[in-house]
Amino acid sequence: MCSLSSRLVSIVLFTAATVFGDDAAFDPLQYVDQLIGSSNGGNVFPGATLPYGMAKAVADTNSSSNQGGFTLDGSPVSGFSVLHDSGTGGSPSLGNFPLFPYASCPGDDIDRCDFPKKTRVNYGSFDNNSVTARPGFFGITLDSGIEAEMTASQHTALFRFTFPKASDGNVSHPLLLQDLSDLSDSRQDNGTVSVDAETGRITGSARFVSSFSQGQYVPYFCTDFSGPAILDNGIFSNSRASADVKSLTISRSINGYPLPGGAFVRFESADTPVLARVGISFISSDQACSNAEAEIPDYNFNEVEQAASDAWKEKISPIVINTGAGVDPTLVTNFYSGIYRTMVNPQNYTGENPLWNTGEPYFDSFYCLWDSFRSQIPFLTILDPDSVSQMIRSMIETYRHEGWLPDCRMTFSKGYTQGGSNADVILSDGFQKGLVDGIDWDTGYQAVVKDAEVEPFDWSSEGRGGLDSWKALGYIPVQDFDYKGFGTMTRSISRTLEYSYNDFTISQMANQLNKTADMEKYLETSENWKNLYKPDQTSSLDTGVDTGYVGFFQPRFVNQTWDFQDPLWCSNIDNSGTSCSLQNTAHETFESSIWEYGFFVPHNQGDLISLYGGPAQFTRRLDYLHDTNITYIGNEPAFLTVFQYHYAGRPALSALRSHFYIPRYFSPTPDGLPGNDDSGAMGSFVAFSMMGLFPNPGQDVYLITPPYFESVNITSPVTGKTATVRNVNYDPTYQAIYIQSATLDGEPYTKNWIDHSFFTEGKELVLTLGRNESIWGTAVKDLPPSLGDYVGFNGTFSPKRSSGAGVRYPLEFATAGLSL
Repeated sequence: MCSLSSRLVSIVLFTAATVFGDDAAFDPLQYVDQLIGSSNGGNVFPGATLPYGMAKAVADTNSSSNQGGFTLDGSPVSGFSVLHDSGTGGSPSLGNFPLFPYASCPGDDIDRCDFPKKTRVNYGSFDNNSVTARPGFFGITLDSGIEAEMTASQHTALFRFTFPKASDGNVSHPLLLQDLSDLSDSRQDNGTVSVDAETGRITGSARFVSSFSQGQYVPYFCTDFSGPAILDNGIFSNSRASADVKSLTISRSINGYPLPGGAFVRFESADTPVLARVGISFISSDQACSNAEAEIPDYNFNEVEQAASDAWKEKISPIVINTGAGVDPTLVTNFYSGIYRTMVNPQNYTGENPLWNTGEPYFDSFYCLWDSFRSQIPFLTILDPDSVSQMIRSMIETYRHEGWLPDCRMTFSKGYTQGGSNADVILSDGFQKGLVDGIDWDTGYQAVVKDAEVEPFDWSSEGRGGLDSWKALGYIPVQDFDYKGFGTMTRSISRTLEYSYNDFTISQMANQLNKTADMEKYLETSENWKNLYKPDQTSSLDTGVDTGYVGFFQPRFVNQTWDFQDPLWCSNIDNSGTSCSLQNTAHETFESSIWEYGFFVPHNQGDLISLYGGPAQFTRRLDYLHDTNITYIGNEPAFLTVFQYHYAGRPALSALRSHFYIPRYFSPTPDGLPGNDDSGAMGSFVAFSMMGLFPNPGQDVYLITPPYFESVNITSPVTGKTATVRNVNYDPTYQAIYIQSATLDGEPYTKNWIDHSFFTEGKELVLTLGRNESIWGTAVKDLPPSLGDYVGFNGTFSPKRSSGAGVRYPLEFATAGLSL
């Protein structure tokens, strides 16, 4: 990754190059831009880490949008810390025990250095062009002249601080402080820190509040130094420091803001860089020290960076593209950067779980499965199935110890449940796609059935609520009478729809496990979504103009009478100020509108299409969702709607819609994401879309559209076989994005979807493209699986009369908006 100022040079050079699948020297990391999403609320972690690494080193800024630590929004640096999450919303998480460098203290007086975070940011300004990021590395130069570089191993970060020499000929005594804060200033009582007088080793710990949960956690650190000789060291409290005191235990304070406190080390000179090695652990400071000593024994910065780079290259290299001539190089960067971000979170905390240690993998930082089940984890099932198997084992082990599968989990705490029990979807998806690798599927099945059958006391953070009503009425009522368990009494519509799909995915596991009675039971309850469909419900814009569409989901009371929610509330065009999150005053859909949730019946598009008046009317309604900006592509419920034209027999329109959103809303710039990256969810949407195979998660289904490149090769890490999607008549201007015909392993193929064996068996899918919509993939027999039958498809579509003037191409609606 080049610095900001040199990226245009890379782009110009790229236009003469082509990426070939047979080029053994191909390095995908040259197309990874970690700074995508580092402004405009993308909240990505752009620093140095390994795939799923626990140590995540970056400069932290004091931005109001610093959930990933670093931002490119003009905010100054407040420190350099080694624990982070990526792409989350809400309160910032982690960012613990930051370092901060000074070239010297004024007058060589340590009390004249600014120790508190609120004041030291005055010395943290920087020029954006000084920022450099590449896999395994992050670097920045502060306006003070201090250059900070960092790299990481699994549990350890290595910093290299290069200090400017004093301009007046005096000796500089560089100082590094390390404090007991975190990004959200959540430290509780009591923080502790000690510094060794001779070696300068700093150890300590503190208790912090977990993000998006009710829990707390205690991280430990161990910081060692290499470079110039140590002049002195000690502790600081608030704004004063002392080299005579070597340990500190500090209160949170009485005013709600943690008192500043920590340790410092000062060095004899600035002649050589200072290397700071920070080991971390959730077990003890001793284990943090052991981690550091084992992983980075000799402070060899280049060696650690190379190992991190090699780890990333190994993970990403199974996907190789052939761009063809004339492709926009920013698309290649967009593609590989999206892939990169899918493996930053969740984080592998195996061996660092203070709650249990059974030898099973433990993954943390699931923010949240409601976000990641839709495309991120299904993408990893293709690219990195071994890691997904470990994640599933971790979820099952969490069930064994805490009684429930996780839904949202961070720093060993149960996060808040947003919708259904979506670990069920992830387990079913992995089971159907053949993941084995040590997974106890009997216990996994037991866990998903418990989600469906047993209501937890606190269903705000695990399992499902309202199960008595679910079983008796076939839906979750608004204002439900639920005395067995407790959570925010909202989201009755989205929970009903998600529970329905959760049950469907359980039925698919039951079917493969030969549990026929269970399969039939959960297939039946998977149809509960129909009980909230109100066929005469209309929808009007806030101007009073009728949208022209009838039939929407609506909330119902326990007595089975209807309540009302405007179908456009909480949509992207809603200006009413309504809330649809976890507030007690929120409404009956989560982070989305009834208009958008009206398409969330992933398992029974056949019946949904019939309810909406047939395929032509379904297509028009889907168009209206997108054309009027009701949907918000920066939130995960929008993802599948981009490709649901496949179910109406119009796969060409899915391809067209994909090109409408990419790169318009997803571009390789710091502000290039439409919303929070959500632990790589946005990255996986981009990667799947550009690869041309989008999943319906929880089913063995990938919807086919042409890749954005001449070809894409995906080598299965399980079988070693390479699957290929190749475009014939590939057009880098994307006028010809409509499949005319296809072959699979040389035989004609008319289905508009494919299953997971495509990847594991290394098949070849060849797509012949043209400028006009064709009849490929439009016949009922070629549509993706649906629990309900497809009806009303005869004669509904002919390319010659599809839209009067025909399909408009992406370049034609680039400024005018999509119109079909």
